[in-house]
Amino acid sequence: MKSTIVKGLALLTIICSGILFAAEPIKIGALVSATGPASFIGDPELKTLRHYVEKINDAGGVVGHKLELIAYDTGANPKKAVTFAKRLLYKDKVAAIIGPSTTGETIAVIPLIQRSKIPMLSMAGGVPIIDPVKKWVFKIVATDRMACRKIMEHMKAHQISKIAMLSGSGGFGKSMRKQCKMVAKDMGIDILADETYGKKDTDMSAQLLKIKNTPGVQAVLNPGFGQGPAIVTKNFKQLGLKVPLYESHGVASKKYIEIAGPAAEGVYVVSPPVVVAAKLPDSNPVKKVCLAYKNEYEKTFKSPVSSFGGHAYDSLYAIADAVKRKGTSPAAIRDGLESLHNFVGIDGVVNMSPTDHLGLDTKSGLVMLRIKNGDWKLAE
Repeated sequence: MKSTIVKGLALLTIICSGILFAAEPIKIGALVSATGPASFIGDPELKTLRHYVEKINDAGGVVGHKLELIAYDTGANPKKAVTFAKRLLYKDKVAAIIGPSTTGETIAVIPLIQRSKIPMLSMAGGVPIIDPVKKWVFKIVATDRMACRKIMEHMKAHQISKIAMLSGSGGFGKSMRKQCKMVAKDMGIDILADETYGKKDTDMSAQLLKIKNTPGVQAVLNPGFGQGPAIVTKNFKQLGLKVPLYESHGVASKKYIEIAGPAAEGVYVVSPPVVVAAKLPDSNPVKKVCLAYKNEYEKTFKSPVSSFGGHAYDSLYAIADAVKRKGTSPAAIRDGLESLHNFVGIDGVVNMSPTDHLGLDTKSGLVMLRIKNGDWKLAE
């Protein structure tokens, strides 16, 4: 009898311990540029994270664990990103970090992440984030190299082989400029003019005038994000350039169209597919998840969906997937991210590995758009 009681108490202790353990929240840190020059990126990211963490928790959490989101606004400032990353790692004791929003911030915090051995899913585009592979650093967002290739494939299909580039001087602009120059060489595209502009520049007419006066230019490519590309677009129109203008995935937001105004008409933009979810072919494996996210975001926040919120959605659910398969510790989440397989997200289908901390299929995850009547259209 005593033995039975002892066994029963032991079993009850195990069950209770399991319940108590399951109740422990998983702390997820987030570094987002919700204000400042990249607020059009960080604001939808933060809204998405808060909304879907609440939704996951309302449904019971991840394998019984609620998620606790601890988010800091970096203002797109690399120094602030480092400061807040330290707070997440050493004070808040998070199990994983989502963000930062921009390439420059991400590059700044990578050494800290590597030393601290806490997995990070960046929401930025720069290829140096994951190439070369870094043990604790991942991302699902298409790289600038992928975006350059998608753009130049479109150019080649339209017999464009001589271009000019006007690039931003921030982390993203520098990285994409470098990648585009390499891709152009591989694809037989000549760069006849190569201009840049600063973060605080409010007029790019001088650079565009040089491009306009360069013989043989068939198109202009603008690697950049933030308000810079909108200024480029306005100046481009004001100077009467007649060649096509191509913009990066760093402006895949209705905010760009709003700022650039009528000058944006006809501009080509490479983008994740979520902004044209309803127009995707049914054969695209991400159409269903893109449509669901777009409809829920627009209903909840009464504003157009952007690709940037999609980066946050994919990062959050990738971590949830990793927890389900591997466990709740930082090391387990890292291992889960590295073994992410056939993950269908908003940015595309993802298959990561020890040699690939991106694993993104760009056939499902990047589209060429053209702005028509103030809206996105799939480009021909």
